[in-house]
Amino acid sequence: MRILFLILLVFGLVPIVAAQANNLPPELRDVGITEKLGDKIPGDITFINEQGEEVRFDEFLSRGKPLIITPIYYECPMLCNLILNGVTYGLQDLAWQVGKEFEVLTFSIDPDESFELARENKESYLRLLGKPEVTEGWHFLTADQQNIDRMTQALGYGFKWSDEAQEFLHGSSIMFVSPDGMITRYLYGIEYTELNLRNALFDAADGKIGTSMDRILLFCYTFDPDSRSYVPNAINIMKLGGLLTLTFLGIFLGLLWFRKSA
Repeated sequence: MRILFLILLVFGLVPIVAAQANNLPPELRDVGITEKLGDKIPGDITFINEQGEEVRFDEFLSRGKPLIITPIYYECPMLCNLILNGVTYGLQDLAWQVGKEFEVLTFSIDPDESFELARENKESYLRLLGKPEVTEGWHFLTADQQNIDRMTQALGYGFKWSDEAQEFLHGSSIMFVSPDGMITRYLYGIEYTELNLRNALFDAADGKIGTSMDRILLFCYTFDPDSRSYVPNAINIMKLGGLLTLTFLGIFLGLLWFRKSA
């Protein structure tokens, strides 16, 4: 039964099931993701960073970069590790650099976890990432219960402690936030491809980062709420193909006209 619960949580299906049935086990009620796209996260939410220093959320926003937010807890026996591994592998393939074009905030939902534990996890995942230069861009945070509640409520992230399982029950999602603190995208599961990360960051940045080619590639993909990922947009691909065809045809006819006139 616990395996079934985990599968539901991993793929973000708990909110859907909860909406359709009222007979969920008590331990799964209020667990899952309620998307709050377009909402802004309060800037005065306070964390403790991996150095033991107090830092407010708006300090991260003041740098003018989009954010990836990953709610987890450091002593999670399985799911949180899978989430952070998925983020790490996706970041390895990403051309944009953590700390340069965007930043990542990983925070614990367990108020009893220490900043020393957060620092140990940061060191571990930076080794896995293989990019020690991004140390200033990936933040591993802790907080007290009040600030955890404020942050998770702002994100629509429902979780609950299970006395029976001796662990937190929670969903599997990462969130993307614009430089002004607005929630722009949720991605679900435990694998986050370079394409999905890049396009979600582009959405979050609202055009502030990315090249012309990135814009063209994003034009060819659209976010599919059913699959919770970016998928090819057939209509836009056809439009782009037609535009390229007309462009090449125009160049060809122009060359013919030029040769006849010469």
